[in-house]
Amino acid sequence: MAPLVYLCVRPQVDAADGEYASFHQAMSVGESGLERWNLVDDDLPADAFERWRGFVVGGSPFNTTDADDTKSAEQVRIEAGLQAVARTAVAGRTTALFTCFGIGVASRALGGEVTREYPEGTGPTGIRLTDAGRQDLLFGGLEAEFTALTAHKEAIERLPEGAVLLATNDECPVQAFRIGDRLYATQFHPEPTGVAFTERMTIYRNHGYFDADEYDTVAAVVLAADLDEPQRLLRRFAEIF
Repeated sequence: MAPLVYLCVRPQVDAADGEYASFHQAMSVGESGLERWNLVDDDLPADAFERWRGFVVGGSPFNTTDADDTKSAEQVRIEAGLQAVARTAVAGRTTALFTCFGIGVASRALGGEVTREYPEGTGPTGIRLTDAGRQDLLFGGLEAEFTALTAHKEAIERLPEGAVLLATNDECPVQAFRIGDRLYATQFHPEPTGVAFTERMTIYRNHGYFDADEYDTVAAVVLAADLDEPQRLLRRFAEIF
């Protein structure tokens, strides 16, 4: 059984390659410590929960709140796979960390609500741990306030039943939550360095996350940000689980 797997949910190959590399580097696992499965092209394998001990899920240009009749076959397959992982983690049969797009799919699958009322600009933002977050096994090792990167069009409006809010900020009230002790989710991106994030920005320059003409200005702010704590979160996840 392999320790962990990165579930790719990005159709853009360059962005997916970069995101996988960022997760692998941030988690500080060996060459075989983080496998990769592409949900864009393949269903979640039938033996997924026997094959891998845990899952990390990255971002995607898809949105959970897209109308069902507009979702492509790829998006439908991706959401079905992530829903299965979320339900299995809540049942205690695997461990999962959902980020970005993944937090919305996991929330909706478990009875929460997703909205476009809290869009986040592209770049660094302040994250505050809640009291529960400061006491949490995974988040409790982080600074109570830290900087992370965001770029989102949707967010969580209502947490799933039983979810514990771990992190927040004024712009987007749900920045991280936990259900049970095996499912974690973050709205922010924990994995990229500033350089990796600006490379991703280049790929999504015309996807509506920021004004394309402001690329240089936004990139400069990203590159100046201190992003140590989000990456520590991933290292702790790999160590603990």
